[in-house]
Amino acid sequence: VGGTLKDEGEGPVTNFEATQPSGFFAERYQADGLPGGHVIMLGATPESRAAALEALRAYPGGMQVGGGVTADNAREFLDAGASHVIVTSHVFHGGALDMERLLALVASVGKERLVLDLSCRRVADSGSDGGRPVYKVVTDRWQKWTDLEVSEATLQDLAEHCDEFLVHGVDVEGLQSGIEEPLVELLASSPIPVTYAGGVRSLEDMELIKRLGGGKVDATIGSALDLFGGALPYADV
Repeated sequence: VGGTLKDEGEGPVTNFEATQPSGFFAERYQADGLPGGHVIMLGATPESRAAALEALRAYPGGMQVGGGVTADNAREFLDAGASHVIVTSHVFHGGALDMERLLALVASVGKERLVLDLSCRRVADSGSDGGRPVYKVVTDRWQKWTDLEVSEATLQDLAEHCDEFLVHGVDVEGLQSGIEEPLVELLASSPIPVTYAGGVRSLEDMELIKRLGGGKVDATIGSALDLFGGALPYADV
């Protein structure tokens, strides 16, 4: 569903709906030696939770899980086989980063098991003067703006509290319309591993991420893969 996800108005645009269970994909990634895949629960439903747990158990230690993860339930997913938990909304409150919640989460699961999701949208009209666009973190299924700018300083500061960053360019997520190039360039300043997601549609886009990120930025491909209804052969990737 990508960046079309929203709670009000028209529902999200579903790009693809798999017929196979989540465990099928997890087992495929394990067989192909692809650790670090993301299992994201898009709704706080028993079905989402069950699908996530199925994938984690199918590839123990090979998948990261996010979507509604809190300090209270994170341990359950780690015990089920997740290598890391991915967290955004839980560590924000009232549109601002809540350091108390973040520190409590680190105390609960350990910095080495935590991925901070800094998925963001481009601030309107920023960069129109030729400068770098401004990106701010969005939470609650990418619908609520926060005051936290994704900047070199932010990446440096928050790297003290997590093992990796995951950053979706939400404006292009799931659209196969090309990547947020300035965002990828910015992410190259991260002192810890960082994964970019959003708009990847080809192997050429992957090469562009490698070049813009100076070889320091990993990438996630979803909708573009033939596994998920796209045209890009999974085998080629």
